[in-house]
Amino acid sequence: MIFILRILAAAVALWVATQLLPGITVNTDTTAKYWGTLVVVALIFGLINAIVKPIVKMLGCAVIVLTLGLFLLVINAAMLLLTSWIAGQLDVPFHVDGFVTALIGSIIISVVTWLLSLVIPDGD
Repeated sequence: MIFILRILAAAVALWVATQLLPGITVNTDTTAKYWGTLVVVALIFGLINAIVKPIVKMLGCAVIVLTLGLFLLVINAAMLLLTSWIAGQLDVPFHVDGFVTALIGSIIISVVTWLLSLVIPDGD
């Protein structure tokens, strides 16, 4: 149950990013397909953050320390761009236009996900 709530929270965070940034788009014709696409993208984004992101953080550890953690914003933006690319490969109608949009979008997604995580129980 907690897993489903976290995926839905990520989908809501992606929805907020699509509403605030014109460069993050979901091209569907119905509301059900729109939210279904957001849930699929949230699953892809979660898998990328669980598998790829720790490897990239480990490889970029020195740069993260040298930039006092600001390089983590670049890593988050790259993970969002990777999500957009994988969604395109899977014919999921989700697209992010460029690095700056991904950077701002990743900040929005992180803040909204954090705010929602304050409401969602941990399961502990």
